[in-house]
Amino acid sequence: MQLTDQQRAVVEHGDGHARVFAVAGAGKTATMVARVARLLERGVEPSRILVLMFNRAAREDFAARLSTLAPDGGALPQVRTFHSIGLRLGRTLTRWGALPPRQLLEGEWQRERLARQVLQHHLADEPEQLAMALEEERIEALLQFCDLVKAECVSPQQLYERGDFGSETRHFPDAFMAIERQMHDRGVMSWADLLFRPLRALHRDEQARERLQGRLDHIIVDEYQDINEVQLRLLAMLAGQSASVMAVGDARQCIYEWRGARPDAMKARFERLFGAPVDYPLSWTFRHGHGLSLMANHAIRANPDGGDQLTLSAPDNPLTRIERDSGVERLVALLRQWQHGGRALSECAVLVRSWALSVPIQLRLLREDIPFQLGREERFVFRLPLVRALAGYLELARRPGLLGDAEHLLLLYTQPGTFVSRELLAPLTDELARRGRWPDQHTALSGLKPFQKRNLKKRWALLRELTQMGDRPPAEILAHVVETLDAEKLLRRAAARREKGEEDVRLLDVLIEQAGELADDPDAFIALLRDPVIDRGPGVLLSTVHGAKGLEWPLVAVSGLNEEDFPLYSRDNPLTSASLEEERRLYYVAITRAREHLLLLSDRAGRRPSRFVEESAWQQCDRLGRALDERTQGTVEVGEPALVNRYLRQIGADQWLNACAATREAMALNAGAHWQPGEHLRHAVFGEGTIEGVEGERERCVLDVQFNAAGRRRLIASRAPIERVD
Repeated sequence: MQLTDQQRAVVEHGDGHARVFAVAGAGKTATMVARVARLLERGVEPSRILVLMFNRAAREDFAARLSTLAPDGGALPQVRTFHSIGLRLGRTLTRWGALPPRQLLEGEWQRERLARQVLQHHLADEPEQLAMALEEERIEALLQFCDLVKAECVSPQQLYERGDFGSETRHFPDAFMAIERQMHDRGVMSWADLLFRPLRALHRDEQARERLQGRLDHIIVDEYQDINEVQLRLLAMLAGQSASVMAVGDARQCIYEWRGARPDAMKARFERLFGAPVDYPLSWTFRHGHGLSLMANHAIRANPDGGDQLTLSAPDNPLTRIERDSGVERLVALLRQWQHGGRALSECAVLVRSWALSVPIQLRLLREDIPFQLGREERFVFRLPLVRALAGYLELARRPGLLGDAEHLLLLYTQPGTFVSRELLAPLTDELARRGRWPDQHTALSGLKPFQKRNLKKRWALLRELTQMGDRPPAEILAHVVETLDAEKLLRRAAARREKGEEDVRLLDVLIEQAGELADDPDAFIALLRDPVIDRGPGVLLSTVHGAKGLEWPLVAVSGLNEEDFPLYSRDNPLTSASLEEERRLYYVAITRAREHLLLLSDRAGRRPSRFVEESAWQQCDRLGRALDERTQGTVEVGEPALVNRYLRQIGADQWLNACAATREAMALNAGAHWQPGEHLRHAVFGEGTIEGVEGERERCVLDVQFNAAGRRRLIASRAPIERVD
């Protein structure tokens, strides 16, 4: 690969600290390999160079590329993840006597078992709290909390007070301390300890610190924006006063704040740790066309410093087509076209903000017999306990005999949770299935509080009621279950993180919406939920945006682009300026995964389209991308002429194409002079609709529009991003 001038500048950097700000698709891996090669040419010993990668897959890829520098098997620098360097450092410190030896708990089940043992002792006097604490998702959340304490290098109480944890998690700080005592007594440690324990040892032991430092001359760190506090501090410890640190990343792609990353890591935090560095931009992307680069620049500009560096498309990049639609039909049509054109479905990806938003996609692809795969197999929606329970409620309505099936009843008593342990529920559901009536006395009820008994009896009344509702539509049955059980409240209370509770509530909404779409065939809907068939062969990838970081596909659809879904917020979990910026970075990452085709999808069911769609000016950017591809000469009217002209100057197109702000008169002539009731139009955010009324004329023209997805809206025609639809 021939290097650009920007890449060569990075490669030729001398000594001293440096930051490399690399946009998505900038060829940073090739640049880092060339940088290592240059250091070796300059005579730097391989053992004095360390390359740190974000995960094992990235490490293996980089090491394979680096091996081409020494085909005869000669010495090369070490390429490691932070965890692997922590493991090696821990062994060294143990050998020096600076760190007591401990055995790593490699299996997550080992930590889960330890946590359960600690909780059963710690919450022995609080049976209701213990029942909730022992639920699988809450155990997982507790262990994540324990890891985050070490990643953030703070006390458990400090982390808990500043975190956004669920209402039934007050035991987390004490449980952390109890788990730590148990691990100390047993001589074991977690993966998080691979970094945390060596860092603490080095802080305590000055002699060990002096022996360690001075062994490296150059440290190159990839995906620097995603490293957390313990990694930053350990990096500073490794570098000491002698090693030059080169941080490679993009603060605009910092999307892992929930596990300790901070967007200022590459900026103010870097300077506090290492002093003033030399900065290098890698602004040219080799992934997608001008339209998508312009769209990415528009999308991120509202964030602080979001517009400091523009993403620029390299001359030979493909034209990237950008579309927006609502519902799933356009996605299905595109996938069919892709197949008919001889392209593999494995070249396509559908990205969502959260797994609940993948439900309509999974259901539709199953119905259309389009094979798909999941970024996380356990998120196949029909395996989720909540979904299987909702299918069970529907099945009970259609098959009343299931009231005598103890296993089926147990499923319906565990989701949404009743906050009673499964060990107590099992004998109770056995009794209900056998006798068919509520027992006034039962050993499973004897130790429960009055409100728990009332809730269990209330659920039994609901189950009996469902057996008389077999002729009702599935959506009506599910809505009745949700309302009767106050399921939203139960899910929010059961969640160990507020965001998880909101996602489960959204999952309820989505399933009810989907049940409404198949109201004419309830048995088919139940069968789809209970016994779905998923093709395990290569197919479309469904993934969260977080899971897609660092990847790319020719065709990418970003689905669930609705307000309250993406960006994620609710009345109980409002947006802050910081969370909005993080959501915007996540959207920026999502759209920049595409190479040839990007499809933006919102819901039809009356939800407002995401603000990010309008912010990114996708229609203007798509038109500009085509104009640049076809070398159209002249002046284009745009909403952000300064941003567009800056882009045109940097790619060298300003001699034949420039942008100006659309005048009110021009907008009025285009948008308001000839609109008539009954005409169809397309809005950049609200989608397609029909004009029902026109008031005024030209720049004063106001349109009453009934949109297919967004309901009724009043628009100032001269200002709205609209166009006619034939």
